Amino acid sequence: MKQKLLFITFLASWIMFMGCSGNEELTVNRWTIKYDAATNAIDILKDDRLIYADLHATYKLSDTLLSSKVYAYAKVNTKSISDRFGQGFLYQVTYSSKEELPGLVHSFYLYPDKDFILTDFELKDEAGVSTNYMAPVNLQSMAGAIEGGENNRALFIPFDNDKWIRYQSHPMNFQQLTSYEVTAIFDNEKRNGIVVGSVEHDHWKTGIDLSSEENQLSSLTCYGGVANETTRDVKPHGFLSGKSVKSPTIFLGYFEDWRTGLETYADANAVVTPPRKWKHSVPFGWNSWGVLQFDLTYQKALQVSDFFKDNLQNNNFRNADGLVYVGLDSGWNRFSEEELREYASRCAENGQVAGIYWTPFTDWAKNPDRVFSAASEYTYKDVYLYANGKPQELDGAYALDPTHPAVEAAMKEISALFRRTGFKYVKMDFMTHGAMEADKWYNESITTGIQGYNYGMELLDKYFFDMYINLSISPIFPAQYAQSRRIACDAWNKIKDTEYTMNALSYGWWQDRIYSFNDPDHVVLKDATEGENRARITSAVITGMFILGDDYSKQGDKEAKERTLRYTTNQQVNSLADGRAFRPVEGNGEKSESIFYRINEEGTSDFAFFNYSEEDTLLHIPVERLGLSDDNKYIAKELWRGTEMPVQKQLEITIPARDVLLFKFNLSNY
Repeated sequence: MKQKLLFITFLASWIMFMGCSGNEELTVNRWTIKYDAATNAIDILKDDRLIYADLHATYKLSDTLLSSKVYAYAKVNTKSISDRFGQGFLYQVTYSSKEELPGLVHSFYLYPDKDFILTDFELKDEAGVSTNYMAPVNLQSMAGAIEGGENNRALFIPFDNDKWIRYQSHPMNFQQLTSYEVTAIFDNEKRNGIVVGSVEHDHWKTGIDLSSEENQLSSLTCYGGVANETTRDVKPHGFLSGKSVKSPTIFLGYFEDWRTGLETYADANAVVTPPRKWKHSVPFGWNSWGVLQFDLTYQKALQVSDFFKDNLQNNNFRNADGLVYVGLDSGWNRFSEEELREYASRCAENGQVAGIYWTPFTDWAKNPDRVFSAASEYTYKDVYLYANGKPQELDGAYALDPTHPAVEAAMKEISALFRRTGFKYVKMDFMTHGAMEADKWYNESITTGIQGYNYGMELLDKYFFDMYINLSISPIFPAQYAQSRRIACDAWNKIKDTEYTMNALSYGWWQDRIYSFNDPDHVVLKDATEGENRARITSAVITGMFILGDDYSKQGDKEAKERTLRYTTNQQVNSLADGRAFRPVEGNGEKSESIFYRINEEGTSDFAFFNYSEEDTLLHIPVERLGLSDDNKYIAKELWRGTEMPVQKQLEITIPARDVLLFKFNLSNY
């Protein structure tokens, strides 16, 4: 009883509730939410500024789009709550109608210490309801949130990282744009903006449809039920059915800095589904797909392990645990089981962790009549994930049904093989195949693609529970099944590969809060300039992991080995690869941002300045724009070249073509 009274007292200091003329208003610290009887919709204000106006819910029954605005009656209720986000208030609008419509309960979750509100809605009908589209957030005007300006932007966040898809920061001159799971709309000059996205990824694929005109966002709809070419689907989103059906829960935030907003969004997701735990340090290591690819052999793999032991691990290339992860990619299946065991044993003797590769939801042979080896009572055609009566092909492989018992049998068999041969790190690839919408699933309780994916990933977690899981091609969400995920698609050695990786870091850096680490893919040094080598390595260490990809066997390229010894053993550079991603300084790049930074607890700051062009670039930028105080004096040390320069108020540097400058800023007493 005492605890309850303390909670009520706590809330009373933050909350004001008002009701008049059918309008119901609740204020929780900086947030105010009110139901407007005249519009039959919700207005949300922060610090008395109208952020989300005329917000209402929509859903589909059959092909008919219905809105909470068509309901004749509405009742508002509020109550105190204490949940995983803390203590707060639930503001609920219950809509009803004399028409034959399901009941609609629109819920809003407000917390006095948060810069965001959560919202979802539920459809209720004792006779049952079935829908494949639920939009908790529909807005026709955003004029109050961000003033019109030429530097206003909207982010496109892709559903996955397949087919070299790119993040995009769009000027407000598009007619229609769809982002996936989350977006940010912001003024890049002032940095203020809104972040809208889903924090639940169990049943729905979430889309955010945007339109703009005259440098201003003109409409926004955030909904569960997106399925199209970008989600790799050829069928509409599956249906959810029952006496009660709930939408995804949506994050609605307004922030002084849109970058903080996306980080806060990621943190909210991590509250709902905590990241998969990892008790060791960030992986440093090697992956065979960089150069060797299908030329991988048992002898070459042993030679690579020895090269790392003899040349790199004793020369600053290792993580804080003193370990290196040496991974076999596609092609390992040509090894015998004894060779796999001997390879893992050699790695262990060399102070390394053996890694390996698998694609659990694919059939690359595309032979429907072939017997499924892990479950011989089935052929592959029994296990395919069909759409419109046909096997679904993506990236050259047929998709497997992640709920089929044959897939579970394969997981059991492969995990046992990896475990008994000594592998502890597994790169899982082409995961999106398991998330595709389908005609049906073996498990009849599964009715949507993301439900099927979660089912399969839970099995993966069951059988690979003691191994490090790295996702390669995969959806961003759900994120709780792996310690790391590749932030973009394949990247190799050239400046274009660095630029492509930095495109994903520019607008997806925040994903290191839903995974332990962002993976920048293997770093290849062969057949590139020294500047490109520095840039590619820098792109790795500031993204989160440091995995090399050249051929370090005895037959491997001599110059690549020499470059490796020169550039991957710089202790000051390598120390930046601690798993913490750098954030972008700007958010309005035509392709990728070129300046990234992070502030360290000990009072230092790290900056990376990329030049993706063919010409030297002169940069002149106020230190305040870099997140530093213009009242302070700094010494900036360039970590690749070892040079130092004083900096105050303005930074002036020339970045060489196809290269990078990597600085550590320290406060100066000069």
